[in-house]
Amino acid sequence: MSEYIIELRNVTKSFGNVNAVDGVSLAIKRGEVVGLIGDNGAGKSTLIKVLSGVHKPDSGEIYLRGEKVNHWDSAKSRHSGIETVYQDRALAVQQSITRNIFMGREIQNRFGFVDVKKQYQEANRLMREIGFTSKVFDPESPVATLSGGERQGVAIARALYYDADLIILDEPTTALSLTETNKVFSFIENVRAQGRSIIFIGHNIYHVYDIAERFIVLDRGQVVLTSDKSEVPSAEHLIKTMHDIARMGHAEMKGAA
Repeated sequence: MSEYIIELRNVTKSFGNVNAVDGVSLAIKRGEVVGLIGDNGAGKSTLIKVLSGVHKPDSGEIYLRGEKVNHWDSAKSRHSGIETVYQDRALAVQQSITRNIFMGREIQNRFGFVDVKKQYQEANRLMREIGFTSKVFDPESPVATLSGGERQGVAIARALYYDADLIILDEPTTALSLTETNKVFSFIENVRAQGRSIIFIGHNIYHVYDIAERFIVLDRGQVVLTSDKSEVPSAEHLIKTMHDIARMGHAEMKGAA
């Protein structure tokens, strides 16, 4: 069995004359947290939509657990254990934690009715599994009563219920305090401890540096840097490297003009 959950080989995706993803090759190992970073317009959003099957690549190859996959789409991506938690988390805040986890995929009993008791038990298990230990926590609590970091935890728990091996987190710490960011980090660590993988997309390089063990930097639709954390001494070093790459790219563009 391959050590990689998913591999992209020379994948492209264009919109008109814009090469949003331009020959990207990457591979995500089991049980790792990968930081995907780049400036606005670098191609991050398009790339995660390719990974999640929202966008079908124009060219290139996709491999799942070592096997080449054809006719890639969102159903195949989800069936393969890839879930994306977008920045808005897509939560119904007036509904309970349990309702949010199972919405659209309710557990039914043998009579075809929603098994409320089973859903409560499963919601409780999932939330404890990722690190919800508060004594006041209850699966029937409305999501509106939770903090920003806890809401992110609900979205992660929902992805785990879908049996995800790879969870893509799109800007999971945006507008969160340091305390709430640490809660999200704790949830991520618990997910990784189960052998699952995370792609962490963020504009805050310090947050990405703190949680990721490997970094993939995009610039104008291309992977311009892949580096293990051991090779990057600090977040400041990573930021400087990104700025240097951007300057070199802009210089090449001016030269071509």
